[in-house]
Amino acid sequence: MNLFETVKASVSVPAAAKMYGLQVNHHGMTKCPFHDDRHPSMKLNKDYFYCFGCGATGDVVDLVARLFDLRPYEAAKKLAADFGIDPDKPPSAAALAKPKHPMIRAFRDDERYCQRVLCDYLHLLEDWKVRYAPKSMDEDYDDRFVEACQMLDYIEYLADILTVGDLELRATTVKALMNDGMIGGLEEKVRRDCAKERGITEYGENERIAG
Repeated sequence: MNLFETVKASVSVPAAAKMYGLQVNHHGMTKCPFHDDRHPSMKLNKDYFYCFGCGATGDVVDLVARLFDLRPYEAAKKLAADFGIDPDKPPSAAALAKPKHPMIRAFRDDERYCQRVLCDYLHLLEDWKVRYAPKSMDEDYDDRFVEACQMLDYIEYLADILTVGDLELRATTVKALMNDGMIGGLEEKVRRDCAKERGITEYGENERIAG
């Protein structure tokens, strides 16, 4: 067994994340260190990580390599040193990864697609709830603020299911999101509204410069 195999069999992704300062919540989520992440969007599984915000993914060696701007071999050596692993001594049988039941590729692709769209929409709602909150009791509610108040809990609930739910519940939820067109509608909404927000910002900037 080479250094990479020994390290991967001995150190889980969550253990490495905690060792190097990432705050991991009880759902196994953390704020992604590879983009400006205000809501925890990186899922830390035992053998790999995946960010639903920027798409960063990989194993424990990849995580450390990106965190410290190291080459893979240097990252593996750092893990071995920091976790007291002897590269010449194979890990115990209990530490070796157990075979996993293979998931259907189509389901995994659909699940990741749903997770990405839900995460994007969740970020948009969080931004709207702060940015468009009324400044006084007499001010009319902005439609975006109302939408954020109405939808945040539900979208968080769906995102939690796809993050920590059991396989059967996740599969049922993904099928429902795909079949009723909800996830496609949300993706289009996020794309359209983000483009609109950028347009407003650019227009305001141009007006400021022109003035």
